[in-house]
Amino acid sequence: MDATVEAALEGHSHVKLSGCDIDGIPRGKLVKMSKFSKAKDGLGFCNVVFAWDSHDVVYSSRDVAMADEKTGYPDIIAVPDLSSFRVVPYERNLPLFLVDFVDPRTSLPLPMCPRSLLKRIVQRGVTDLGVTAKIGIEYEFFNFKETPESLSEKGGSNLQKLTPGMFGYSVTRPLLNADYFHGVLDACNIMKIPLEGYHTETGPGVYEAAIEYSDPLSLCDNAHLFKTVVKSIGIQSGIMPTFMAKPHNNLPGCSGHIHVSISAEGIGNLFDSENAKQWPKYAETPESPKDQNIPHTSRVLEWFLAGVLEGLPSIMCIFAPTINSYKRLVENYWAPVTVSYGVENRTTAIRLITPPTCPPAATRLEIRVPGADANPYLCVAAILACGFDGISKRLPLPMPPAEVVQTQPGGRESEVRLARSLKDAYEEMDKADSVARRVLGDEFVNHYVGTRKHEWRAWATAVTSWEVARYFEVV
Repeated sequence: MDATVEAALEGHSHVKLSGCDIDGIPRGKLVKMSKFSKAKDGLGFCNVVFAWDSHDVVYSSRDVAMADEKTGYPDIIAVPDLSSFRVVPYERNLPLFLVDFVDPRTSLPLPMCPRSLLKRIVQRGVTDLGVTAKIGIEYEFFNFKETPESLSEKGGSNLQKLTPGMFGYSVTRPLLNADYFHGVLDACNIMKIPLEGYHTETGPGVYEAAIEYSDPLSLCDNAHLFKTVVKSIGIQSGIMPTFMAKPHNNLPGCSGHIHVSISAEGIGNLFDSENAKQWPKYAETPESPKDQNIPHTSRVLEWFLAGVLEGLPSIMCIFAPTINSYKRLVENYWAPVTVSYGVENRTTAIRLITPPTCPPAATRLEIRVPGADANPYLCVAAILACGFDGISKRLPLPMPPAEVVQTQPGGRESEVRLARSLKDAYEEMDKADSVARRVLGDEFVNHYVGTRKHEWRAWATAVTSWEVARYFEVV
């Protein structure tokens, strides 16, 4: 253990261990320091964290093998990542470590562990292609003057918004709740979660934070912890933030846009056309022209982009993992609904950010489909897996960049409409020949699809307030 970490642990009786479940929810516990110091190979953790849903309802064993009660719900092993150490300032500087989940029978990473899946895909890029990635994430989230108790009493309706009206990029509105707004920023600074930007977004009580770009694992750790920080500071401030994709039917939803670029050691960003020419393995040559004449971009960018576009329909239920996710993905709210891309086009599924908007070294893709409700580890793993597949196969782009996305019948992009529901999305992923199965593996896909089937069934059998209000009296 690093000497700095050892020194930081002195005087503490316990440490907090936290892992990420399939829904992106942190699941953890406090462990006595004496036990933690002896557990070099990990500690037992009930496997039910991957056998139940976001409300602790166990999945059906017909959908998820781990949910079969005949197994007795044995322990899996939670292995602390010592490099993830930080202190939690709003919990008396409690030491925190993130964990990876391992199958004790094989000593291999659990296939459905989101953090382990991302590590596997990142290593694939290094081993197969000799590339690494830089990732950034932006989160939008609504805030309400509520508590868990008042939320329950109100049944989620008529919630008091943190601030009224639409006031994006306001320099004064944060002052109305300065302890909360700056409390989040201060905690993030202490916990080494760098925020590149932080401001009000258009909408009543909406904030947006851009988490500074980094390597995939560090970025996803920061994104995962950022949500926890916001919710924790909120609870202490009498405020409830929500990262659900669409809290209001008549307002824009909450996005979780992901920025990505690919680099090679000693060369830099391979999405930049000049850098790509120096990459021996896939150097751009006159004999290998680009598919589309997009200025300031490389053939490597096109291959990566083509891979993501090809895989997009089959990884849709990772980007949009809940019933509510698809309420955000509707026309006319700047939310992408088609398999499409464009240069500096915020109406497409993927936006290319190129010079002169940015320096050549910052050339990148912005994946605009994910909502703030999506699991960052799974999203980034899926994007990289599809993109690496595109580079490996030198996939051509299926269409030119969109000028204006058409979503009405007969429009070019309307012919490849993304899934309109969670059911449509998981059925696409579940196909025997899906891109998701090829790049993420059957074990993960089988588990993940099973969890989404459970979510869909829970919705399909629910009687909602909308149904009561609409039908109670008149039918």
